[in-house]
Amino acid sequence: MKYVVCVPDGCADEPFDGLGGRTPLEVANTPVLDALAARGTVGRAGVIPDGMAPGSDVGNMSILGYDPAEFHTGRAPIEAASLGLKLPADRLAYRCNLVTVGDDATMVDFAGGHPSTEDAAAVVEDLDATLGRGKSGSDLEFHAGVEYRHILVAPADWLDAECVPPHDLTGRPSVWPTGAAAERVSALMEASREVLARHPQVDANQIWLWGQGFQPSMPDFAVQHGVTGGITTAVDLVRGLGVLTDMALPDVEGATPGYDTDYAAQRDAAVAGLAGGLDLFVIHVEATDEAGHAGDAAEKVRSLELWDSEILAGLVPALDAMGPWRLLLLPDHATPLGLRTHTPDPVPYVLVDSANDGPGGVYTESAVAESRVVPGHELMGRLLAG
Repeated sequence: MKYVVCVPDGCADEPFDGLGGRTPLEVANTPVLDALAARGTVGRAGVIPDGMAPGSDVGNMSILGYDPAEFHTGRAPIEAASLGLKLPADRLAYRCNLVTVGDDATMVDFAGGHPSTEDAAAVVEDLDATLGRGKSGSDLEFHAGVEYRHILVAPADWLDAECVPPHDLTGRPSVWPTGAAAERVSALMEASREVLARHPQVDANQIWLWGQGFQPSMPDFAVQHGVTGGITTAVDLVRGLGVLTDMALPDVEGATPGYDTDYAAQRDAAVAGLAGGLDLFVIHVEATDEAGHAGDAAEKVRSLELWDSEILAGLVPALDAMGPWRLLLLPDHATPLGLRTHTPDPVPYVLVDSANDGPGGVYTESAVAESRVVPGHELMGRLLAG
């Protein structure tokens, strides 16, 4: 038996005026997904436990079958793992966004214009030389990640700060940190403006720190679930979960965290991993989430249609050629176009077994609205139970 988990990040939505009061899932032309839903089981998953922030860290941890209430310690330490950083017990990590804040303190762009990874790396190198390891007496470290997403490593006493994720502030006044460590966090964010001013190659004008925590200890995926697994993703956070759980993480040429990702290359990486002996593969694509944050309805619909034509259309026959298979598809959270940020609302899922048809249904938010909510971290067990 082979298993596939498909994660179109943030694809769930709410009725949107720009789509005639429908959601992207209701508008998109997805014949393969429609056929899978018609032969499978559809429902609603609570990927974000009550009281937890609706982030991809929590949602993807749930999807991998780990209860965030037990294992989650923060977003940044997961991303730090993807960079090969193993943090000692007295050090923590902050997510360090390159952002654009207006003269009126409005969060103009939480992604700082989506700089190239190469241009951003030069900025982070300068930050580390000026405010981190290159500064006498500093106990801070800056580490470069992908595009606008980077990591700050700091002492344990930097933990106590309430930091609002920048993507929750798009178009709104910036809300600065509060708490015992807030003064130090805010001072570093302010100091970064002088460094960013030296780098006209990026649109960002400062850093934004958030998502801090100590690195979690998570059982290996094979120990937790009794099967071997791999992940294809272009997002540090999801790679970090794979590192922490010892899953295979192939480098896929053309995979990006933006609209231009090579969907077919990510599909082929999953097929190759399964054909090479892995039992399960996760395909994670960020594009639908990026479109939700941008409020771009056309791009969100297009991204869903590319999931259908470039991933699912080739994936299903490839799985058929390997023998029996089961597939689970769901997002890690909703990213509504009208809100341009994440919500903790339950999301639709579809579970398909190649040998045994389910009751069938329609894969949209409205079609599963009356379904009982299944805790997100329990769905992996349901997938593997067949």
